[in-house]
Amino acid sequence: MFGRGKTRLVGPDEALPGRETPVRTAETHYVTGRPITPPWPEGHELLVLGAGCFWGVERLYWSLPGVWTTFVGYAGGHTANPTYREVCTAQTGHAEIAGVVYDPEVIDLDGLLASYWENHDPTQHMGQGNDIGTQYRSIILTTTERQAAIARASLERYQAKLSENGFGTITTTIEPLAGLYWAEGEHQQYLAKNPGGYCNHGFCQVAYAD
Repeated sequence: MFGRGKTRLVGPDEALPGRETPVRTAETHYVTGRPITPPWPEGHELLVLGAGCFWGVERLYWSLPGVWTTFVGYAGGHTANPTYREVCTAQTGHAEIAGVVYDPEVIDLDGLLASYWENHDPTQHMGQGNDIGTQYRSIILTTTERQAAIARASLERYQAKLSENGFGTITTTIEPLAGLYWAEGEHQQYLAKNPGGYCNHGFCQVAYAD
């Protein structure tokens, strides 16, 4: 089971069973002091993004105007309430994700996605940089039909920019959010707690905006 390639997504009948009890996470954001779990302020929306190691993805967002809070966790798979160690086996089906709670009256979704596209390589299949495996795949998990439509349009826009500059095909999947599980407290805002910690995110390939 554990010897299989880490770049193949497992099905629900192959995934680890998980548990009924959520893993213990943090209550508040290490940087802002705000809650990292619902309920969110009225009018705010949740966007869930996977783009490699979740430490670096989360850091892209917590200081953006209009972003109320951020967190890291696991989504897109089958195992209920997985641990970090379980996700790392590639036997849960989950991706490492960053959750971004934002006020659409202050920052629009296209603006959030600009940071997403520019700061990872969406053409890399089942990995990011030297991080290889399904947990590091590029994925956008949407919570509304409007989010899904905007995400699809932004993918097409960025693909055109990549193609114009000689880059490959985006592998990012856009899916409705189903199960969402918060990561252990030690992973929340990890790069604020550990400024010299591992991060392979930064400007990559071409700009999203003209």
